Amino acid sequence: MSISIAVESVVFVYPDGTRALDGVDLRVDPGERLAIVGQNGSGKSTLVRQLNGLLRPTEGRVLVGGEDAARFHVAQLAARVGLAFQNPDRQIFAGRVRAEVAFGPRNLGLRGAELERAVDGALDAVGLAEMADHNPYDLGYSRRKLLAIASVLAMGTPVVILDEPTTGQDARGVARVRAIIDRLSDERRTVIAISHDMRFVAETSRRVVVMQAGRIVLDGPPATVFAEPNWPALASTYLEPTLPALVGTQLGLGCTPTDEALVAALLARGGRQARRLARAGPGQAPGRPRAGPGQAPAGR
Repeated sequence: MSISIAVESVVFVYPDGTRALDGVDLRVDPGERLAIVGQNGSGKSTLVRQLNGLLRPTEGRVLVGGEDAARFHVAQLAARVGLAFQNPDRQIFAGRVRAEVAFGPRNLGLRGAELERAVDGALDAVGLAEMADHNPYDLGYSRRKLLAIASVLAMGTPVVILDEPTTGQDARGVARVRAIIDRLSDERRTVIAISHDMRFVAETSRRVVVMQAGRIVLDGPPATVFAEPNWPALASTYLEPTLPALVGTQLGLGCTPTDEALVAALLARGGRQARRLARAGPGQAPGRPRAGPGQAPAGR
């Protein structure tokens, strides 16, 4: 099941008067891979908590699957929108890893073999199958992050939100998160990731939303958001384009936000140069006239 998300003119003000969201409009189509980025305090986490009812708009409305989220309790929205918190210790409560992962799907009505399959599949996806009987707080921070993700995966929600999923992860952990996003995308489930890791964002997302002071200031594919014309806007949010984007721009290749895009652009340039050399003939530089009969080659 795929569903859309629509945020319409949403304002959110905390009890202390902090205006965390200031008229946000955002539509997320079914199956999108979206990243939300911005400095701390820009409103990223506040925004995604509107989507599953943990926070409710002060003004405006949120539509989940075309229906106003205000009509549903948090438990009902949890069946549609799963959120793995930035801090796993605010999410984990059970005494065993398996019990933690089983809690969500059990509350959605899964029982017996169906519940076991959901739990086992989620634990396999995050690499924690062998730790199913461990106490979650015997795990290191990075594994607790993965456990929080597993508890959301097991629920099978059409929308999955990952808040800073790569924090504390080594290269293997980041690769697991990337594989999870790929799998969710293959299943046509919507993935929304909040991250400060611009490389991860560029490599895993097809759309990037940049927030500043509770507003959206940029919205587009990585090749657009990280392109040179948007560098001032990124700088205003204390973000920088990825290194491949910087290198590609300096080399005149256009915006190449990922290593893969940069290599492809370099190979394409090399191919064009090779074709020009081939057209010029053996030993002939492009644009240099051929030596006529009885003439020495130019430059000699």
